[in-house]
Amino acid sequence: MLERFSRFNWASVIEFLPQLGTGLYYTLLISVVGLFIGFILGAIFGLGRISKNKFFYYISSLYIEIIRGTPVLVQAIWIFFALPLITGYNMPSVAAGIVVISINSGAYIAEVVRGAVQSVDKGQKEAGRSLGLNHKQTMQYIIWPQAFKRMIPPLGNQFIISIKDTSLLSVILVPELMFQGRLIASNHFNAVEIYTTVAVFYLAITLTLSYILRFIERRLDIQ
Repeated sequence: MLERFSRFNWASVIEFLPQLGTGLYYTLLISVVGLFIGFILGAIFGLGRISKNKFFYYISSLYIEIIRGTPVLVQAIWIFFALPLITGYNMPSVAAGIVVISINSGAYIAEVVRGAVQSVDKGQKEAGRSLGLNHKQTMQYIIWPQAFKRMIPPLGNQFIISIKDTSLLSVILVPELMFQGRLIASNHFNAVEIYTTVAVFYLAITLTLSYILRFIERRLDIQ
């Protein structure tokens, strides 16, 4: 098997590295921007899940359940192909990809936020009130810093998941890493070399992020 594997022209991959580099750029761009927006959505709807305001609670719960209950591939196809039929606006593929990653990661981050906030001892809230802080100040200065520290490991995992999810965006013509790999392989019939290289790219990204995440956890002594 190793002999057959070595017969492929691995040197030819060098020729396509610029194109794969372009795909890598869009993969990281969509992941970073999507996770940034997703964190904002997650913070809003995560707090909505523990809100005493029933309307806010039900809207947050509906968003989380719908997004978590449907595959990201279906969400991508619906946003890129179906939504323009409703709104009359054709969204560029990269923008659609960012929207998909944002709303998908936001739903999962919302549950991370909810769990982290609820994990902070209730005595911390009482301590804030005893210091004369109102609810907003207690959340801002006492609860949120402690909760955010506990969010770091699951947020890092969600970042890794979202990077891998970008590979599904090739179906809506986002020029990310998987899309570029498929394009090269279909034109030059070098699927083994190209898809192996694409896999190595993804592996390098996820291993690097995993190492950074473990380093941050050790520095902050996250329990």
